[in-house]
Amino acid sequence: MAGDPTSDPTLLRSPLHERHVALGAKMAEFGGWSMPLEYAAGTVKEHTAVREAVGIFDVSHLGKALVSGPGAAAYVNATLTNDLGRIAPGQAQYTLCCDEETGGVVDDLIVYLHDEERVLLVPNAANTAEVVRRLEATAPAGVTVADQHRDHAVLAVQGPRCDAVLSAAGLPVGHDYMSFVVAPFEGAEVVVCRTGYTGERGYELAAPVAVAVALWDALVAAGEQHGMLPCGLGSRDTLRTEMGYPLHGQDLSPDVTPNQARLGWAVGWSKPAFWGREPLLAEREAGPARVLRGLVATGRGIPRPGMSVSLTPDVLLGEVTSGTFSPTLRTGIGLALLPSFVDPEAEVGVDVRGRREIFQLTKPPFVRSHVRSSE
Repeated sequence: MAGDPTSDPTLLRSPLHERHVALGAKMAEFGGWSMPLEYAAGTVKEHTAVREAVGIFDVSHLGKALVSGPGAAAYVNATLTNDLGRIAPGQAQYTLCCDEETGGVVDDLIVYLHDEERVLLVPNAANTAEVVRRLEATAPAGVTVADQHRDHAVLAVQGPRCDAVLSAAGLPVGHDYMSFVVAPFEGAEVVVCRTGYTGERGYELAAPVAVAVALWDALVAAGEQHGMLPCGLGSRDTLRTEMGYPLHGQDLSPDVTPNQARLGWAVGWSKPAFWGREPLLAEREAGPARVLRGLVATGRGIPRPGMSVSLTPDVLLGEVTSGTFSPTLRTGIGLALLPSFVDPEAEVGVDVRGRREIFQLTKPPFVRSHVRSSE
């Protein structure tokens, strides 16, 4: 992180930027935005609050793009990997934007299906412009793709007590996982979706910028009696790593396919068309040469992205793509793209600052998921 992200004029700012500064947040550059890395409590306490009580995240750096017009949903379904036919209006879906020629992952994103003529996409911050560009380039007559990245704020309220917080703020709760409700707030419409990136029961709220601060303040006030903490990108990363959720730019990239990343469940294989269909079907049939595996330390080593992974000291396999200290397990965990011939339960070595630390391969998640839990 170069310079001071709070004053760098080249970085985009969340509409909640001043709230974060007032709370003493340590700011960091992420995807071209100045975003809170952690607050006064620190990453571990923020992480624990989400696992045991509730936390609130500003994730307004996430992209927002609206595909609209006659046949909008059909067009999205013919380009992105997952099958929109699996869901109904009022539901959301995890999907992938892949390269037509290679099948590599250009971005992973959430699709909000409003109706057949209105689909909201939420890509990653750094990839929003590229996803919009690709969709615009092949959009049929009558279908428009509008980049609304700066028009909406996105807040995430995550943890076992999330329903109580939203209820106290006058917002709807209790709908099914990966479904959303459009609710009135301060004269505007807020999309309240039962999803998140933490592995806990939670909600993500997309709101017009004009009401973003009022929404944040209402949620923070409602969360005081429930032990809610503001949470930054540091705890968001440790929480998602414990779930084995991939991060684009590390575990996913245009050089990594859904088959390699173990994301075949987010591909509508029976669909007649989506970007990258032919190379992905061929790779699926042959079997990917490498796959994303989980790593758990047997000792005190903490893996970090870029550290080499070896089967024996002289047999290199690949590199760690994500790695951190797990506050829940109190040990080092990570993800790595490794040759598919490696036994999925093998022990491997990770070069941690010149020491070969032993890690057990495993299938994530590393801790139990509660995303589908009842209230």
